[in-house]
Amino acid sequence: MTRHVNFDPLTPGPRAGRLAEMLRVDHAGEHGAVEIYRGQRAVFGALPGKAALNDTLREMEEGEAEHLATFNRMLAERQVRPTLLSPLWSLAGFGLGAVTALMGEKAAMACTAAVEEVIEEHYARQAETLDAADPALAKTVRAFREDELQHKRIAEDHGALDAPGYHALKTLIQTGCRAAIRLAEKI
Repeated sequence: MTRHVNFDPLTPGPRAGRLAEMLRVDHAGEHGAVEIYRGQRAVFGALPGKAALNDTLREMEEGEAEHLATFNRMLAERQVRPTLLSPLWSLAGFGLGAVTALMGEKAAMACTAAVEEVIEEHYARQAETLDAADPALAKTVRAFREDELQHKRIAEDHGALDAPGYHALKTLIQTGCRAAIRLAEKI
């Protein structure tokens, strides 16, 4: 059963607040994703024989940067403040990317697969909620979800599922992502 939340995103109050939370989280998530790829590329860019991998990561980072630019624009247009935790997301995202890259290519790809799985599920729920309230935003979120699914497939094609300790790494990363979502909504 499809569950819709009826709210007018332009009306002040708690209902409009929910839309602001959604935009704030989406912006924060795309910001974090860009930083993860930057951290991974910082490591792999310094290693011989990783040019093709670095190019793949750059392409995925560019997709996330386009999403981030869209949410930057939407925050400004709708007068929604970004999360106050952006500096933390920069450090945490870059650090997560660098650490998983230092663990190896498969671990870096496991990181990507884990993050993208959480984000695509998050976007699917959001799009369903937004269908009645803001169809244009729902369409944008659905398009971005497809990009995230593609990034997950690329990561899996590059050995994400074969990373040592994959399930533990996935659980840890996804728990962090879900916590970040809850924090970014409010802070």
